Amino acid sequence: MALSTEQAATESRKSILITGCSSGIGAAAARGLRARGWRVFASCRSEEDCARLRTEGFESPRLDYADEASMAVALAEVLAATGGTLDALYNNGAYAVPGALEDLPTGALREIFEVNLFGWHTLTRMVIPVMRAQGHGRIINCSSVLGLVPMPWRGAYVSTKHALEGLTDVLRIEMSDTPIKVILVEPGPITSKIRANSVPHFERWVNWQDSPRRAQYEGSLRKRLYAAPQEDTFELPASAVTEKLIRALESDHPAPRYYVTTPTHIMGTLRRLLPSRLLDWIIERAR
Repeated sequence: MALSTEQAATESRKSILITGCSSGIGAAAARGLRARGWRVFASCRSEEDCARLRTEGFESPRLDYADEASMAVALAEVLAATGGTLDALYNNGAYAVPGALEDLPTGALREIFEVNLFGWHTLTRMVIPVMRAQGHGRIINCSSVLGLVPMPWRGAYVSTKHALEGLTDVLRIEMSDTPIKVILVEPGPITSKIRANSVPHFERWVNWQDSPRRAQYEGSLRKRLYAAPQEDTFELPASAVTEKLIRALESDHPAPRYYVTTPTHIMGTLRRLLPSRLLDWIIERAR
């Protein structure tokens, strides 16, 4: 049966699957790319958030990185809608578990790696055969300045992002003999809900009351977690990440990585130039 003009136009648009679209970087990316004419599949972990995005006119499959079946169903939904193609995947959904590493149970690390790394790898492996078959595609992973340098109290998140950097770099090299481009976007401080969203994970996993660092928790970390949000000096809106994402998606020759915010540029440079002890000293005083 012949497609209507409207159906044909919809299916001919470039398509992208974005994860973690309930707020922040993912939500801004979904809205920004839709405004540029992309067909955006704005996925969320929660069906409630998906339903909200559908009221805004988005196609929003439920996708949970900790649930492989949900990823398979979501991708099948996307491919059914596009006729079997997908131009780009933007892995973005992630969370943080703040706390000193000596207080963090290994189970917390297992769970955050499942979402922030293993789930990304699983979904990416599902998408690669589609992109190979169609002869093109872009896989963009949202890392962080914390994928470049460490930061106290953020060991769980830092670990996942450092691992993601290595995973993405290797995948980029391995896919260089294919028409699939693999790219990193590395934001610094961005306006989002990641700090507020990390509180339940902190409360679940970190027994700070019995920690030898209790005074530090009370004087520093807990104040940051529970205080009203205050804008960082270098903080940018999530739309700043979208601007670099657009370059990664639409450039004929995309760069391997795109820095976002001044701290990312600074830390990326310092990591290359300074010995570890001096960089540690700077980070310790900047936290």
